[in-house]
Amino acid sequence: MSLARSGGRVQPARPGDPRRVGTYRIIGRLGSGGMGTVHAGLDPAGLRVAVKVVHPAHAEDPEFRARFRREVQLSARVQGPCLIPLLAADPDAPTPWLATAYAPGLTLDRHLAVHGPLSGGTLYAFATGTARALAAIHAAGVVHRDVKPQNVILTPCGPRVLDFGIAHAADGTSVTRTGVMTGTPGWISPEHYRTGTAGPEGDLFAWGALVAYAATGRLPFGTGAPDVVAYRVMSGDPGLDGLPEELRGTVVTALAKNPAERMTADAAAQECARLLGAQATVVLTADAGPGATRADLLVCDGWSVPDAEDHAWRTPAASTRKRALMAAVAAAAAGAAVAGGIVAFDTGDRGAAGTTPRGAVGSTPLHGGRSSVPAEAVTASPVDARTVRVPTDPLAGVPDPAYTRSGDETQPQPDEWRTSTTAAGPREREAERSIRDRMAAMLATKDMDFMKPTVTFNLRAQTVIVTGGPVPQLPDHYREVFRRAGEMAACTALAHRLGSAPATWPYGRFSVYWKTSDGDVDAAAIGYGTAADGCFTEIAGQWRGDESGMATAEIPSSDKAEIRVADATAKAVAATWNTDAAETNETPIGAADGITLGFDPVENAAYVWTDDPNNRFASRASQSNLKHAVEEAVCRKLTAEFHSNRSWNYTRWAVAVYNPYTHGRQFLGSGTCTP
Repeated sequence: MSLARSGGRVQPARPGDPRRVGTYRIIGRLGSGGMGTVHAGLDPAGLRVAVKVVHPAHAEDPEFRARFRREVQLSARVQGPCLIPLLAADPDAPTPWLATAYAPGLTLDRHLAVHGPLSGGTLYAFATGTARALAAIHAAGVVHRDVKPQNVILTPCGPRVLDFGIAHAADGTSVTRTGVMTGTPGWISPEHYRTGTAGPEGDLFAWGALVAYAATGRLPFGTGAPDVVAYRVMSGDPGLDGLPEELRGTVVTALAKNPAERMTADAAAQECARLLGAQATVVLTADAGPGATRADLLVCDGWSVPDAEDHAWRTPAASTRKRALMAAVAAAAAGAAVAGGIVAFDTGDRGAAGTTPRGAVGSTPLHGGRSSVPAEAVTASPVDARTVRVPTDPLAGVPDPAYTRSGDETQPQPDEWRTSTTAAGPREREAERSIRDRMAAMLATKDMDFMKPTVTFNLRAQTVIVTGGPVPQLPDHYREVFRRAGEMAACTALAHRLGSAPATWPYGRFSVYWKTSDGDVDAAAIGYGTAADGCFTEIAGQWRGDESGMATAEIPSSDKAEIRVADATAKAVAATWNTDAAETNETPIGAADGITLGFDPVENAAYVWTDDPNNRFASRASQSNLKHAVEEAVCRKLTAEFHSNRSWNYTRWAVAVYNPYTHGRQFLGSGTCTP
């Protein structure tokens, strides 16, 4: 259940509702849904909180618990303006729960239904605040994935964006079912419709639609059946009549069909703040508190929505400005706690002069100066022994972090895939291009260029993730080729960057996932590794062929050069054998002996094999002679092609024959040619 569905009004408690959750006294309900109930609560100092408690049935589900725990971790990571700070949580309690600051007000869609579109300074403040919220989310390495009117609350001093990562992680509103697209129709980006990609650029597309909707009261791509809306999003122009001319350029850029043409959330926030600043001038004083900035006060001063105060809370209401400053300081305090790796505020003194004791955040000025905010406005109560500790991000605050997980053999988890984001910055985009181009070259030779990889990055896990699928009725060996190509391309790209910039390149791990028909991924990665392990199968420095490479080589090639070289090389192997046959007393090889050659583009190897229909190569002497003939003929042909064809990469060879005892192929040898 999301706060966005609650309406913000306190409803009476129902029989069976808890009287306390953690240290919070429950006074009523804010709403409920299929996943849980959101209660209205007060801490011992009277701070209003929203306490989300999952239904007992879901608490018995280990997978749901894991998703809820991830929701807590994501919520703790994301702190900033126009967001709602996480105060405490216990995902391991018999009934898991989390508590956030309470944000009074209507959701954007309900506000527009009651009061009509936003205009003037309120509209500019809305655009600025929501863009700043997304910028904070993206800076934490998180993608919202479900930006829409139901996930924005209009509080007395600006908008608040809800459910960053929550709907995708726990509530199920963005988790796909079979045949259902992730997200909400009309708020899904064109690239998400086409490829399933959900990155920061997709959030900006939804933000552009959100601002247009706030200004006009109309959905920019209209209403109707989901497939009709999807067609308009991918091919049509948005309806922006009624949008102020000053905002039009920014919104049009955000709604560009090509994600590369969109601005970042930070750039959108700066542009909207400039427009907002032209309408109002605010002097930032020391009394504003450490959590307030000029942009925050601009949003607050430019804001004008009906008061949503609910007297059911039974506590005196503060002034609009004072409530805004209280929220700003509370957000700063929550952010400080999270930076220390703790979601709930611990008890006990920090023991440092000039700092705030735990359990009394806000009781002294956070920056050592004077504050006009009442201490009780931001005091957080101590929690019980179940204080939730969120793993500290080792890369937090480091501008150019180095790779730190060398030797870590931990297997990848699906959550690493779910929290990964599209490439951000020139270095990640360069790595993405390298991986995609290398995979495209490998797959194209097997006529598999329909398998388009998606490359995403998880900075916290220091992992680059390659995703394929879903492709209906795809043979298993095609998926195996995709796995090998993804591993090799990612490993090669990361090894190159780790070698050239070991002090500033954070990614050294890679994993390959396969999407299921419902838009999620298999429970386990189909491939993974680290660049430090080496990107080829080598033993004592010698490359060795294997069954995976053989399976890839058996897929017919569609590359003209490979087809030509394969035919010529198979004939050369037979000719070399026949030349040696006079000295070895072997029977000459004929067309019926089935010498076949294929290529593995993943490890740049030529495989030669025969099913030995005439039992020609049963003896050790014959196998040794075949290995010699293959090595001589294959290296001669590969080297000649290498010198005449600048795009030729094959320098390895392997040979195998049918083994009647194991009913499989037996490798006789492999190696690397020296061009």
